[in-house]
Amino acid sequence: MYDKSNNEDDYGISLMNVRNDWTREEIQDLYNRPFLDLVFEAQRIHREHFAANTIQVSTLLSIKTGKCPEDCKYCSQSAHYDSKLEAEKRIAVDKVIQEAKEALASGSSRFCMGAAWRNPHERDMPYVLEMVREVKSLGLETCMTLGMLNQSQAERLKDAGLDYYNHNLDTSREYYSNVISTRSFDDRLNTLDFVRQAGMKVCSGGSVGLGESSQDRIGLLHELATLAIHPESVPINMLVPIEGTPLADVEKLDVTEWIRTIAVARIIMPKSYIRLSAGRESLSDSDQALAFMAGANSLFSGEKLLTTPNAGEGKDRQLFSKLGLIAEKAKPTVKELSVDAMAS
Repeated sequence: MYDKSNNEDDYGISLMNVRNDWTREEIQDLYNRPFLDLVFEAQRIHREHFAANTIQVSTLLSIKTGKCPEDCKYCSQSAHYDSKLEAEKRIAVDKVIQEAKEALASGSSRFCMGAAWRNPHERDMPYVLEMVREVKSLGLETCMTLGMLNQSQAERLKDAGLDYYNHNLDTSREYYSNVISTRSFDDRLNTLDFVRQAGMKVCSGGSVGLGESSQDRIGLLHELATLAIHPESVPINMLVPIEGTPLADVEKLDVTEWIRTIAVARIIMPKSYIRLSAGRESLSDSDQALAFMAGANSLFSGEKLLTTPNAGEGKDRQLFSKLGLIAEKAKPTVKELSVDAMAS
């Protein structure tokens, strides 16, 4: 623990500044707090930076499914495993636009597009750039996850209007080799650097329940919170075991450990959106309510997350109604702001 000042709470948490110098020891102290103290503090900090009871809603679409050359041990899309997933070629831009329009109508403010690639080939770039431009023109925030990027690709995606790029760290640096061997931890950090240099926002988090220890969850949070700029969006996934993958039979993690991870993420990255992603469909409404109390304020809505099941839009509407939550509205486009200015 560090010395308490007038700008810190009883546990020594800064009430004022966003920090990028968190130590693992400080994060461990947070993680090991009494559960209710931790969740209470996370909600208090959450309300200093975000509107209470407001959730950012995103929709995720797989634009190219299966036969990925990476060997992520949790993933049904890896060509290394027999998960019975049927591979699909990349889908037409018109189909993506229709899906985006439906997402907007259902209350999503961000549309995320994912492809099962190690990295986009140059022949794929015109396709993804057109997709970004078309989705952006609808008034949605745009996000993509296409694997590793080089600097030129990142710059072109930014120029096309891409708002966010997702590239998860997955787990701690120490546990990483137990999850994936076909790309390094530093490969992931390099892609995040290219995304930042291009001027896009970063979406990066990881997964819990991969067989890792609490020290690995702390290590993942430490990596994210000590980046030069915190990711604007931090997805915290809970493993969805998939038959045929090496992690199909891993012991299920207690949900309170997932919520602890969310709460610590909220405290140490106070201005980031903390997203409930994979694994949410298996949780009770009360579990999800506790996750929101712990500072989660973003989720994926829809029937699927790429290829894994997800809580459907109808269930989410019921949950929002039950808990008194509202969906964050999409931020106005430059064009909309210009029209408003002319009208006033």
